[in-house]
Amino acid sequence: MKKRFLVTCLAVILFSGGISAQTGPLVDTSNGILEGVNESGIKVFRGVPFAAPPVGNLRWKAPQPVEKWQGIRKAIEFGPNPMQENVFGDMNFGTSKMSEDCLYLNVWTPAKTMKEKLPVIIYFNGGGLMAGSGSEPRYAGLSMARRGVVAITANYREGIFGFFAHPQLSKETNYKGSGNYGFLDQVAAIKWVRDNIAAFGGDPDRITIAGESAGSMSVSILMASPLAKGLFQQAIGSSGSVLGFKKLPTLKEAEQLGVEQTRKMGYKNIGDLRALPAEQLLKLASVHSVPVYNIDNYFMVEQPADVYTKGEQAQVPLLVGGNSLEMSMANILGGRPATIETIKEIVRPLYGNRTDEVLNLYGIRSDEDVLNTPGNLLSNDLFIAFSTWKWGNMHQQTTDKSVYRYLYCHPRPDMLAKDKIAGLAGGVQDAKGHAPQPKLNGAVHSADIEYAMGNLPTNRVYDWQPDDYAVSDIFSSYYANFIKTGNPNGLGLPEWNPVNGKTVPDVLQIDINTFEKTDPAMEHRYHVIDGIFWGSK
Repeated sequence: MKKRFLVTCLAVILFSGGISAQTGPLVDTSNGILEGVNESGIKVFRGVPFAAPPVGNLRWKAPQPVEKWQGIRKAIEFGPNPMQENVFGDMNFGTSKMSEDCLYLNVWTPAKTMKEKLPVIIYFNGGGLMAGSGSEPRYAGLSMARRGVVAITANYREGIFGFFAHPQLSKETNYKGSGNYGFLDQVAAIKWVRDNIAAFGGDPDRITIAGESAGSMSVSILMASPLAKGLFQQAIGSSGSVLGFKKLPTLKEAEQLGVEQTRKMGYKNIGDLRALPAEQLLKLASVHSVPVYNIDNYFMVEQPADVYTKGEQAQVPLLVGGNSLEMSMANILGGRPATIETIKEIVRPLYGNRTDEVLNLYGIRSDEDVLNTPGNLLSNDLFIAFSTWKWGNMHQQTTDKSVYRYLYCHPRPDMLAKDKIAGLAGGVQDAKGHAPQPKLNGAVHSADIEYAMGNLPTNRVYDWQPDDYAVSDIFSSYYANFIKTGNPNGLGLPEWNPVNGKTVPDVLQIDINTFEKTDPAMEHRYHVIDGIFWGSK
């Protein structure tokens, strides 16, 4: 007891500046005192726990509160990455550690007195809800902090650990549902930030949540969840939403999938699965596609589309868009013949007897169109672009808050390493064993992240040129302005108008020459597709 008292006294003295010591910046959170590092004026706190480790009996349970600690806790290294397989083969992390104990966040703050009440961004990583981490350098908050924003990245459980429903798990909860643990982690992270960010110089009433790909999907569903109501004031989504070509499974459907998955892994009892080491469970589950999330009667109580239709989603300004070449048709074909007949086989399960009509909307009328612009427009939409549009369109119909849409068009430069090729999720993989890739005339999926976050120097793979830094300055300026005010416009930037109430809206084309553009053919195409799946006019 005496030792603990002395440690606590020392912490208080250090925190109050009472003695001179070689120490980093200190903040006093609701869980205890944290010591970070000073990086040329930006105070950085890495590996900050926002929930109890979800291990042992807490596997497949909603995140629990952090236990308070005594004395000063070092916050200078990233917490472990979430459990994941090397799905994409090209992700770059800030730590080599991986653990089921992964619920940590990272804070970059430019505050000097810690009383400034600066705007805040919380960024959720992409990776198909099965890979990725807040430790990835491309999401780092240093650049945003230098623009006057408190920037945060937060981990969440992924794959089998984050998204797994089962009737035995549902029986354990008071809401009689299961699954969606990764989304519950995100809610817990936002709550922790709301309750503690003032200590870092941030304003709990000026929080923007943001994400790319699976992170963008997360933002779209957080806006529809009753658990996240009132926790944030603005939202940014890049390439993806949960409002795509299919509805969320019901709890019973997700539970049945969980039972089947459990059987395939050779088990029947959840207790036995909980007892498995995380590494063994990861290998047994072998999750290599987006895991199932569902209407669990807690995080989601109805279809997100119904929430947006009724205008019951978070009524916040939204900045949303995607990339000009999210997915090439060559990737969709997967080695099959590049013919119109192959395309029809691929899309007929989606469009049925309207297949020919839809392909005509894209301008796909011959084999020659398949691997050119018409085919790539289709592959974009099949992959993620339609779902991104659907989200922005539904929100602008039922909100009086501003909605800003963009299309990111700037291609990455050549790679510095000639024996490497680009991968889907960002970064690189060995060229050996992969077919040569043609140079793509557009921005591929995930290519926008470093530009938007001002993080080009963190990616040493590409031969960045002055134009790349110019585009990054434009894009990250829009981000920072939106985070600060809910409006992306600012000095020296091309005007960006909201799309609210416009049948054919202006969509900002972000490139070295940034400008607004209307695309009536695209809007018509999306409305036709929307009508096929959702009965929209």
